[in-house]
Order: sequence, then C-alpha cells, then structure tokens
Amino acid sequence: MLLILKKRTLIGLCLAIVFGIIIFLSAWLLSSNNSSINVSLDEDEAEDYIKWVDFNVPYEAMHKALKLDIDSQEKEIKLNWIELLAYLAAKNGNNFKCFKEEQLNSIAQMLESGKSIQELTKNMEYYPYYYEAYSAILSGFAGEYQIEVANETGEEKQWERHYGLKVFSPIAKNFPYSHYDDFGNSRSYGFKRVHLGNDLIGQVGTPIIAVEGGIVEALGWNKYGGWRIGIRSFDEKRYYYYAHLRKNFPYRKDLEVGSIVKAGDVIGYLGRTGYSTKENVNNIPQAHLHFGMQLIFDESQKENKNEIWIDVYQIIRLLDRQRSEVIKNPETKDYSRIYDIR
Repeated sequence: MLLILKKRTLIGLCLAIVFGIIIFLSAWLLSSNNSSINVSLDEDEAEDYIKWVDFNVPYEAMHKALKLDIDSQEKEIKLNWIELLAYLAAKNGNNFKCFKEEQLNSIAQMLESGKSIQELTKNMEYYPYYYEAYSAILSGFAGEYQIEVANETGEEKQWERHYGLKVFSPIAKNFPYSHYDDFGNSRSYGFKRVHLGNDLIGQVGTPIIAVEGGIVEALGWNKYGGWRIGIRSFDEKRYYYYAHLRKNFPYRKDLEVGSIVKAGDVIGYLGRTGYSTKENVNNIPQAHLHFGMQLIFDESQKENKNEIWIDVYQIIRLLDRQRSEVIKNPETKDYSRIYDIR
C-alpha cells in the first residue's frame, strides 16, 4: 500500500513538472512571436519611404507649369508648379505622351476658381506619391531670389529681386554643348550596366556650373567617372554627380570636400577622364560632362544597389534657359561667375 502511494506521488510530481515546462515554453513562444511581430512592424515603419521614381515629365509640361506658377505670384491665388505636375501625373497615370498645355490651364482655372488642391485630389490614390517624388526633384528649383545685374552704364552691378527659376544649367553661358536622351543606354566598362545620367558633349575646358547650391560630398578620382564632383542639396534630397572632368585641372582650385557652393558657381571643367583604375587618365573617347541626379528619401539609399537615379534630359532642357556667365582669371586660369546670387 505504501509502495502504491509513493508511486502515485512520484507520478503526480512528474506530471506537475511536465505541465510546468509546457506552460513555460508556451509563454516563451508567445513572447518571442510578439517580439518578432513588433520587430517586423518597426522595420516596416522604418522603411516607409519612396524606393522608386520614374520621372518622365517633358520639358513642355515643366515650362508651362512653372510659367503658371510665376504668373500667379501677382494674383490673390498663387499656384504651385509641383502641385500642378503631380496632379497631372496622378490623373494620366504618369503618361505624358499626349500632354497638352490645355490640361494644365484647366487645373489652374479650377484652383483659381476657389477649389483647393486637396479637394481636387481627394480621390486620387497616387497624388501624394507624385507630389512627394516631384518635390524631391524640383523643390529647390523655383522661388524668390536676388541676383546681381549690370547697371545702366554697365560699369557697376546692382541687386535685383526675382521670382522664378533659381537654378542653372551645368554648362556655363556662351559655351556650346549638345545632348540627347541617353538615360538607360548600355555601358560595359568594368561590368554591364545602364547609363544613369545625361552626357553633355562639349569642348575640353568648358566651365562646369553648380546647378543648385549645396555641400561638396565627393571630390576625387573614380575609375568609372574619372575626376568627379558630388554635391548634396541643402535639403539632402538631391545628390548631383558631375563626372569625366578635365585632366590635370579638373576642379576650381579652392574646392574641397565640405565646401559650400551656390547655384551658378563654377565648380570644374569639362574633360574626358575615366574608365581607368589609374588616376588622371583620358580614356573617354569624346569629351563630355556626365551629369546625374540621385534622389535620397532615406540615408540608407545613398550608396547601395537600390539607388534612385532619374532621367535628367528634360530637366537639362529646362535649365538651359538659365546659364551662369563666367570670366577667366588670366593668372590662376580659373573661371568664376560674374553675377552673384542670394
């Protein structure tokens, strides 16, 4: 009898231990699952930013939208050219092949009649995306600014206040160049890839201009781009890449990493360096400036396999209407801008 009681006690103790282990493991697994879910949610929230932009807005649309914006500044209701373009992209599914100026005029008329952009876009699922994407590209391009101009006698300069395009072509005024839409073309040096910029063909030594103000983040040799400069916009959304600069004298002499430049400043000189692991080598057959624009919505996108480079061909066409006039210093051989901006 005593032996039977001991066996029952032992069995009960074993069962209690087993149940205890089961309860412990269940609690641990539940906790782990909750932690995994929380981590997953945190990662999703952390990665909630734009990862792809296909910019194919034609010059004609940008030109017209900007004109509507500029002309409205003297009116009670002021238009925003980025909102106009984003509305158009959301409405046409990012297809601008059939663009007509009347489309933008129609949007402008609705806004001028008193309707808000929020009212017009409340049922457009992708308007917020296009507005954020186009803002990242164009937000530093237009607005109020002051620029020096020659006075009536031409002997002195004076400041004038303007509203409009406040960025510049990457090629200085009075220097010829040509280009075509070569974004996405095949490249094979080093490895097979696509071309992520626009090549502006010109003469060796042509002064290269900072399109927008910003901070120099890269300056030096790259085996693909040769002597190159990378400039980050002040809002950190845009990274401008200028490559294949001149052999021996690629940059403005006082330029270095960390330098602050203004829109319209001379930053370097057109050349044909690159395609070489050895520095200061001309291996590019035709002299040209490779100009590229990278969009950065999150700092993790700056240098990785998922970088966002856009087709800037139509943007270059727009920038051609604003070119920085320069003068050469006979002693230093450096060029500098004639008219400052602020």
